[in-house]
Amino acid sequence: TVTRSLLATQQIIQSTMNHQHTSPLRGEQLLSQFDSMGNLDKLENINLDGCQLKALPVNISNLTGLKVLSLYNNELAVLPDSVWRFTNLATLNLAENHFSSISEEIGKLINLQMLDLGHNELTLLPQSFGGLLNLIFLYLSNNRLTDLPSSFRRLKKLLYLNVTDNQLTSLPEWIGELDSLVELRLYNNLLTKLPTSLSRLSNLRELYLMNNKLTALPTTIGSLTRLSKLDLQNNQIVSLPESIGSLTQLTELNVRFNNLTSLLDTIANLKNLRFLDLRANQLTSLPASLATLEKLEKLDIRWNQLSTHPSWLGMLEQRGCIVYT
Repeated sequence: TVTRSLLATQQIIQSTMNHQHTSPLRGEQLLSQFDSMGNLDKLENINLDGCQLKALPVNISNLTGLKVLSLYNNELAVLPDSVWRFTNLATLNLAENHFSSISEEIGKLINLQMLDLGHNELTLLPQSFGGLLNLIFLYLSNNRLTDLPSSFRRLKKLLYLNVTDNQLTSLPEWIGELDSLVELRLYNNLLTKLPTSLSRLSNLRELYLMNNKLTALPTTIGSLTRLSKLDLQNNQIVSLPESIGSLTQLTELNVRFNNLTSLLDTIANLKNLRFLDLRANQLTSLPASLATLEKLEKLDIRWNQLSTHPSWLGMLEQRGCIVYT
């Protein structure tokens, strides 16, 4: 399945990151001996995390066989051109630095599978990103992005996309072309609506949209039939579409801190639902059909406008479901 594929790929990349060192040295210890090391072209994995680097060593250009380059948590704002010639790179970690832009040359890293640009100062990304056709994991969180380059639509192998904590106000319609996506993280942005093309992400398992400004979901969301986790916490959603009942693989639904006034009976179609968080809405009643959700393990209805608590809540509790009122 796609989920197993995602886990397997994660394990392969993690193994690559952890075990391809031809030198046992890491970080500052590696940096202190870097200039005196021979056979740099034989090294496949370089880890210079947390070295307070403002520039890379001059002879970094000799690392022609490099497959993994981790520069996490430094003070870098620019990379030498030689880095973009490391065409064997499968993993590049540039997170926690001071990059405000990335060179168009990044598109030359055609074998890249994992790219982490999180926690930088990026305001835009180059169109050349579309050349990273083997990219599987892409981390862009905690930057200043307001949109994504249209060339992203070419990243057909992408399984995981994290664009949290940016300044996105909308998603492009072409997002639906990334139909290999299994996990999409978009929380802590400024999204006011979602494109209908989201429904084309037929392999999507997890969708995280909390802390945006959404007032509604597209009616097409019911097409995400493999979705297991949907987090909509802290938006401004006033109602859920009837098609929400088509998400029959959903196990977790979080809609707390929204403006829901009612729920449709179709929510009872979510027969695999285990966790349902409805707290802090404007609900005045609950559909009795919720009592038919036999797999429900936790239901939270606190901080709503319920005048009474329906008797069927006791049935859920008798089945072992935790109910917070």
